[in-house]
Amino acid sequence: MDPILPALKLPVWMSQGEVGKLATVAHLWFSLLGEWALWPVKQLDPMVCSEKVLDLIAWQRDIERFKTEPLTLYQLRVRHAYANARDAGSVEGFKKIFERLGIGYVEIEERMDGMDWDVIDIRLSSTQLAENESLLTVLIQHYGRTCRRYGWKIITTIPMEIQVVEFSNDSLTEIAIWEE
Repeated sequence: MDPILPALKLPVWMSQGEVGKLATVAHLWFSLLGEWALWPVKQLDPMVCSEKVLDLIAWQRDIERFKTEPLTLYQLRVRHAYANARDAGSVEGFKKIFERLGIGYVEIEERMDGMDWDVIDIRLSSTQLAENESLLTVLIQHYGRTCRRYGWKIITTIPMEIQVVEFSNDSLTEIAIWEE
């Protein structure tokens, strides 16, 4: 139990015996009273409140818990509900939503050549998609733009090494590419 009050410092002649015991008990009692007094304030913070209160705050912020959602992710979604609602609708805002909820780096591209104007591509790694499939679906439904179609594209990183070599003639160019 973290005491809210600083420890009592009694003079040396009073810190012994019954007076010292009384000071210790009084300190514990008033620390406990302080915790009780702060309990309602702590219930306003989605990261530390009880789960029942969290459901009420979520309802107020228009967040519904999906079937397999862990409590920590639910708390994050409720905590950032206002900021996510504010940022929804723009490419940079959508990227911020993904970062806040722990999905990580994503690329978003819209109005691509050769595609319908209403298609938006979200590019992320295969592990991001596999670990957050339900969350991504909920985010698109909740914060996605109206009348838009979303597609997932997988980004795969391939380590490469490119070596550039100087040459002195004008008819032959050699560039070697190695893949690891």
